[in-house]
Amino acid sequence: MILPLNQYPNLDVHGETRDIIYTVLKEFIMDNIKLSNSVIVIVHGKGQGILKREVHYYLKQMKEVKTYHLHYWNQGATIVELNI
Repeated sequence: MILPLNQYPNLDVHGETRDIIYTVLKEFIMDNIKLSNSVIVIVHGKGQGILKREVHYYLKQMKEVKTYHLHYWNQGATIVELNI
């Protein structure tokens, strides 16, 4: 069973710059680890894929991230599983 995306904590980074994305993502991930949320959603939009690439690049670098993948039906969102 797949829960709707709004069932998980989510962060929308539409229209943000690379520097802002890195700062906001780190804070969002660390806050959710403190809250023991094992799954979060990052909404980056589809567009030309620039924000998606930046988000995925950053997630790949973080040891707190177990796995991540695009949402099956909404390619503008990435589902992230955290190491809790």
